Amino acid sequence: MPSNALLLLSRLLLAALFVPSGFHALSDIAGTTGYFAGLGLPLPTLAAWGTGLFELIAGLLILVGFQTRIAALLLAAFCIAAGFIGHYGQGGGDAMIALLHQQMLMKDIAISGGFLALAVAGAGAWSVDGRSAEPTRHIAPG
Repeated sequence: MPSNALLLLSRLLLAALFVPSGFHALSDIAGTTGYFAGLGLPLPTLAAWGTGLFELIAGLLILVGFQTRIAALLLAAFCIAAGFIGHYGQGGGDAMIALLHQQMLMKDIAISGGFLALAVAGAGAWSVDGRSAEPTRHIAPG
């Protein structure tokens, strides 16, 4: 499979996690705020709006491949931070819930690895970034 097709598939799969998540966070801002309040975050309403907007916008940037390297680096950092804030040490005395949170933390770390690889590789030719990188073709007069 050509590398541009794989980069497109990578962008689609990664965006498939963040675009719906951001949309859901924004469409249920009360629930998202409650979740962040339960984590003990300060200003949970602001965190809910900021997180929802970030996930939606950054996910869309990855989807279309615009400013991909920057968006991928930001999302990699976001995944690490979200994983540790939301999952590290969670579960209390319930071994099953603790295992679930440990797996979710590792999933977030793995997703950040995918974003780092995308930041290095770029979006590929089948993207807005790829289209802007194409040389302009001029027709010589004559």
